[in-house]
Amino acid sequence: MDLPEGKDTLLEFPTDFPLKIMGATVDGFAQTVLEVVQRHAPDFDGNSMEMRPSKGGKYLSLTCTIRATSKPQLDALYIELSSHPMVKVVL
Repeated sequence: MDLPEGKDTLLEFPTDFPLKIMGATVDGFAQTVLEVVQRHAPDFDGNSMEMRPSKGGKYLSLTCTIRATSKPQLDALYIELSSHPMVKVVL
């Protein structure tokens, strides 16, 4: 898909943007993810974080819907989350 000239994303900002973050079910995982997300989206309300354990309980999926203000903000958030040792996948 070709992007309009001068644009590097089809997203229009600001926009509500859901992030799904998965990792092992370990103490501190949700709190760690919350701290990273709030570094990049300070207005994110941690009470809105959705948590879903895997069927066997080994993994935890967190959904954080942030108010994204720019592509650089999203890029920085993805980079920090995906490089964190507790995080397995970021979608």
